[in-house]
Amino acid sequence: MIRTPDDFTSLAEPRDDPGALTFVFRGDELLVAGEAPALPDAAACLAHGLAPRSMVPVGLWRGAYLRAALAPPGLEARPGFAFRALRALFGRADDAFLGLAGRAKQLAEWDATHRFCGACGAATARMAGERAMRCTACGRTAYPRISPAMMVLVRRGPRILLARHARGTGRWSALAGFVEAGESIEEAVHREVREEVGLAVRDLRYFASQSWPFPHSLMVAFTAEHAGGELRPDAAEIAEARWFGPGEALPEALAMPQSVARALIEAHRPL
Repeated sequence: MIRTPDDFTSLAEPRDDPGALTFVFRGDELLVAGEAPALPDAAACLAHGLAPRSMVPVGLWRGAYLRAALAPPGLEARPGFAFRALRALFGRADDAFLGLAGRAKQLAEWDATHRFCGACGAATARMAGERAMRCTACGRTAYPRISPAMMVLVRRGPRILLARHARGTGRWSALAGFVEAGESIEEAVHREVREEVGLAVRDLRYFASQSWPFPHSLMVAFTAEHAGGELRPDAAEIAEARWFGPGEALPEALAMPQSVARALIEAHRPL
């Protein structure tokens, strides 16, 4: 699974570092050079018209200071560089790099969308020593947004339930959904399973969590046992849902290998 590397140190204060490397995003695309891929340095950022003041600090990794920035929608890559879809780098870049890219994308979007106060409309300023923006007029403080989401692999004896979401990528995965205001994650699991496929579940067990930067989610994954009901997928949410048991081949189009969803499936694959 994609995770933040252990040797990474988060930084909230910007640094004047000529060796800085920058995660530059144009929508969901990342500016990179080569097949490795490599991030643009300070000179390359200036060549692309990106000023340091538009960048948000990310942290230190492998001796380098990392920053993040959002590029204008029409910005074209200079020779030697290309904008690559972040998902397209899965399998090409190592998980540590992808974990930091996900963090950088969330920080850059938060920084760009909180330049003004959501309460009074006045300009905000970065707080010293803290990852936060404070309104210069009313003092309201805004922190990076994280949207918790649940995922659950429902089991019925030796079988597991997989589904294709109607608005998804067409891949088969566990059930998932965002936590609503006022809910616990466990309550969200019961509600989403009931709403999406008409089943009741019991015996929730935590599996793992993963930050997911599409756009700013924290996916918390569980397993659960079937407790009642027959499969009735909600067509508005679920394109198809099926039980898979021992001896049955799982779909080829499973959740991406780097995702907690895939780890959840592989850990409970029927034998």
